[in-house]
Amino acid sequence: MSIINPNLWHLIKGKDILIEKEMKRFERSNNPVRITMLSDTHTKHHQISPEDMPGGDLIIHAGDLMNSGHRESEITDFLDWFDSLDQYQSSVFIAGNHDRLFEDWPGITDLISNRRSTYLKDNTFIYVNKDKTQGCKIYGSPWQPEFYDWAFNLPRGGEDLREKWFWIPDDTEILITHGPPQGHLDVSGPPYNQPDLGCELLRERVDQFKPKIHVFGHIHGGYGYKYHNGTHFINAAILNERYTYTNKPITFDWYPLTNEIKFL
Repeated sequence: MSIINPNLWHLIKGKDILIEKEMKRFERSNNPVRITMLSDTHTKHHQISPEDMPGGDLIIHAGDLMNSGHRESEITDFLDWFDSLDQYQSSVFIAGNHDRLFEDWPGITDLISNRRSTYLKDNTFIYVNKDKTQGCKIYGSPWQPEFYDWAFNLPRGGEDLREKWFWIPDDTEILITHGPPQGHLDVSGPPYNQPDLGCELLRERVDQFKPKIHVFGHIHGGYGYKYHNGTHFINAAILNERYTYTNKPITFDWYPLTNEIKFL
């Protein structure tokens, strides 16, 4: 792991203090937070039925909104749609390996600025409901072990990838990554049926701090839900391995203090 610049560490810790102050501005209840999760839409978001987007507090997209990753119009079309989902109080998304322009195109900042939706790239978003009676700390990161030189790829098992996961705050409640941790909903579907495609270093980090919810996609055949060691794992990829819209977005009520969820 590279050595941390002390000045950078000071800035990061100062930002954490501001986040903690925001969280302490209200007294949390165990009232449910209604969340819809989806991933890997690959420009097919318009195929999702309105009935499968019931509205609520949060909608979270875990990356791969694009196809080849080179067309600006794919980003604009997605964001126009995502921003229009005003039945949700807040909308949050990250990029994935197909979303090349988010990694290295200078124009991405202007394209996503002044949008209703929040884009996360190795940073934290604090959700607070309108009544200031409920909130949660969300962290999003797009990185995955290298796969055919797509976007946000780093060598599997390498120190660069380990460092990305190191920066996830220990008190993160909802973790969004594009790829799964190894051993959790990371088996590809037919015709591949390959197991253990997730990141082993991400698995180590998640095992350390145990987020309440961890949502991801990337491995389309791993769509589904699993509860393990205090964490709700959700693979929210809505397309199958042949890129056909097969799986519905996942919506549930989450009770933050007890970490219970009830699927709709």
